[in-house]
Amino acid sequence: MADTVEIQSGTGAPVGSVIWLHGLGADGHDFEPIVPELALEDRLPLRFVFPHAPVRPVTINGGMSMRAWYDIVNLGLDGPADEAGILDSAARLESLIDRERERGIARDRVVVAGFSQGGAIALHVALASTERLAGLMALSTYLPMPDHIATGPTAGPRHTDMPVYMAHGQFDPVVPIAAGRASLGIVESLGYKVEWHDYPMAHGVCPQEIIDIRRWLRAAFA
Repeated sequence: MADTVEIQSGTGAPVGSVIWLHGLGADGHDFEPIVPELALEDRLPLRFVFPHAPVRPVTINGGMSMRAWYDIVNLGLDGPADEAGILDSAARLESLIDRERERGIARDRVVVAGFSQGGAIALHVALASTERLAGLMALSTYLPMPDHIATGPTAGPRHTDMPVYMAHGQFDPVVPIAAGRASLGIVESLGYKVEWHDYPMAHGVCPQEIIDIRRWLRAAFA
């Protein structure tokens, strides 16, 4: 089980959970400050769970060990994927979803979210899920191993009514917006209706995006 940082919005028992995965080299504290910025009402108490990725060597960074959801071998996102690392982190996220169920939050009241590398894992898990989630939020990211989702062992009936929010920076030098748009096309081809936004920013999150996420979360948990 991954170690986590947790923070709750609103007051009272949570009515849903958001499991939010950070990007390469960061940790679970990275998006913790965004919860108060979302300014969610007391009537929508949510548990935000920010897991720490395991520490592992990352080839693209000279083999340096850092928090990473999977290894990255080269700059090209179309290069060989670290299938073992992706599936390991997908299993970690599934375990966290199961833990929320044990704490009284049904799977269809859990949003999986992630930024960059964390968003890749969120995309993989949400699209492969055999049970409906409350929503998928994929920020500045791409879908790894798309064939695994479309025709592989996880292919099957899909809950295409699941809300999906995807966003990307127009000037992203880390994950080019073309990769985000290509992944958007794949998700839409699977039957999901995606709320897509791109913003005049690099590889990060901007104030307008926070406003849009707030509105989307309210709708996802309505």
